Amino acid sequence: PCLRCVVTTAAGLDHVDLAECARRGVAVAGAGETFSADVADHAVGLLLDVLRRISAADRFVRRGLWPARGDCSLGSKLSGKRVGIIGLGSIGTLIARRLEAFGCTISYHSRRAKDSATISYKYFPSVINLALESDVLIVACSLNNQTKHIVNKEVLEALGKDGVIVNIARGGNVDEAALICALKGGGIAGAGLDVFEKEPEVPAELLSMENVVLTAHEAVFTVESASDISDLMIGNLEAFFQGKPLLTPVLPEQML
Repeated sequence: PCLRCVVTTAAGLDHVDLAECARRGVAVAGAGETFSADVADHAVGLLLDVLRRISAADRFVRRGLWPARGDCSLGSKLSGKRVGIIGLGSIGTLIARRLEAFGCTISYHSRRAKDSATISYKYFPSVINLALESDVLIVACSLNNQTKHIVNKEVLEALGKDGVIVNIARGGNVDEAALICALKGGGIAGAGLDVFEKEPEVPAELLSMENVVLTAHEAVFTVESASDISDLMIGNLEAFFQGKPLLTPVLPEQML
């Protein structure tokens, strides 16, 4: 009952009961944009790896298969790809900017369209329609009741057999069973996954797939971000105890 402030060092807020905090008048400080650039870099890295088969080629060489089998199977170019981003917040926007530099065409889905004066990307109110017009879907939204399994069987079917999924958001944003089924059956071409539904457990089916790149929910973690988030956490705590505004408060509309 004495709780007055919650400070989280996580990129997301799905582990904090924001509505109850708002009801009790408990202030919440998040990570702000501390991790945004690192996560955006990681998303692009996963996409490049899946398309150009970098990890697969590394395994091919290390296993001594190059002399025996000749060249590795061909990958696919990134430039010119139509990329749909689910969630055009801080992270999604930075991913879009990076992929624009590769010559990709960017579209997006969010709760609402962004101001067209600052965001020129095409907006899709439907994730299925976004998938129909994309070669790649990148999941960069928060996890809540509205976005759980936002990528489901129907979205994967709309993306199609040449499509690629990258998820750097939360495992629950993607229907993992439907994803595995699509990958096994050739319904989509590949996936780059940093997050999973039951971490740290990863489905065995994914571990054996050459067209899937897996990382251990590490998109946020760099030497620089670890230092930055420590400074931010201390700064928020100092602000709270000194009666000053929090450095990275969670806005009231995010808590309702």
